Amino acid sequence: MIYMIVKLVRNALGSVVVFIDWVSRPKSIQRSPTEQIRVQSMFNGLSLYQFRACPFCVKTRRAIHALGVDIELRDINKEIKYREELEQGGGRVKVPCLRIEENNEFRWLYESSEIIAYLNQRAIA
Repeated sequence: MIYMIVKLVRNALGSVVVFIDWVSRPKSIQRSPTEQIRVQSMFNGLSLYQFRACPFCVKTRRAIHALGVDIELRDINKEIKYREELEQGGGRVKVPCLRIEENNEFRWLYESSEIIAYLNQRAIA
């Protein structure tokens, strides 16, 4: 019984977090088409393992949106294969986690603040 109540409260709070994100989402950086293609190419090979209602995942997705780039989002609650990839590749099931593929090698970056700093640095490179 208590488990069901906790789950209900968690789902309700998650929906509130997602709604607040939706109504207060920052504007994306506007670039010329040529510059957008160049910047977007800096983000190829990145995947964000996350789930919809996680506040730290929301924070990370907002930063991605503000940068005006597309990164593949892999929801570990909706796709068991993503959860398994995260556990096997990253070593633990913790979100958000950015999978960085470079030269056919993978790195796994946890912690929303570190992910955002990495993305910001990559955007100005």
